[in-house]
Amino acid sequence: MSFLSYLINGISLGSVYAIIALGYTMVYGIAKMLNFAHGDVIMIGAYVVFTAMTGFHVNPIVSIIIAMVVCTVLGIVIERVAYKPLRNASSNLAVLITAIGVSYLLQNVALLAFGADTKSFSSVVQLPPLVLAGGALTIQATTIVTILANIVIMIALMLFVNRTKPGQAMQAVSEDRGAAELMGINVNGTIALTFAIGSALAAIAGALLCSAYSTLTPYTGAMPGIKAFVAAVFGGIGSIPGAMVGGLLLGVIENLSRAYISSEIADAIVFAVLIVVLLVKPAGLFGKNVQEKV
Repeated sequence: MSFLSYLINGISLGSVYAIIALGYTMVYGIAKMLNFAHGDVIMIGAYVVFTAMTGFHVNPIVSIIIAMVVCTVLGIVIERVAYKPLRNASSNLAVLITAIGVSYLLQNVALLAFGADTKSFSSVVQLPPLVLAGGALTIQATTIVTILANIVIMIALMLFVNRTKPGQAMQAVSEDRGAAELMGINVNGTIALTFAIGSALAAIAGALLCSAYSTLTPYTGAMPGIKAFVAAVFGGIGSIPGAMVGGLLLGVIENLSRAYISSEIADAIVFAVLIVVLLVKPAGLFGKNVQEKV
């Protein structure tokens, strides 16, 4: 039963990575930008949930909704202030450096506002664990909710992108921003909407991540953000199903590596697997090779 327990916990961790990776893959797929500040938006969302629950004794679900609103506004502000002026920059390096700068800015704002000490985060899932096989296997409620949340979010995003006008506008902007603008699509609004959705998902991921590991610091979102980016690349950045599959595989590989190989080199194994996958399939598992005319 221990293997099954490790596997389920890996799927739960991978579900968090997948939710974060969806934000990465949507922003890159639509705006062709790598928002490396995304991991720190997760941290801000977790702090909002923590403050609402412990400081004001707000219901966990309401706390998550408040965090989603705050992170949505934060995502739009970041896009408008930091990224929009660089959208037509001659080099993508300017956007990358700006994203790193925004990341450090958010971390230091959190340090000033909340301090450097580790907060004890109470789980947002107030349900009893599921006990199976006569007590041989116990699955925490947070694990179940995280996996279900990932599935629901992925399905909802797929329906939104394929069945709604804003979603179709996103696809058009992703294909050809100039042509989409000529067809009357509000490109700026579409990109802002993409950042808003990704940031709202970051708030959910932050709450679920801290519920599983019960700690919160200004650097909480840094490593999960990097691993979620790895998951997005692993699955094929720009692909919503790819982000989900990449996140799940990454979580399972990491958890099984910690359990059966070494917790000290589990992260190295994860990145090594990514390198191998990209050597075999450079576009990722679900990515498509795109030929550019020059």
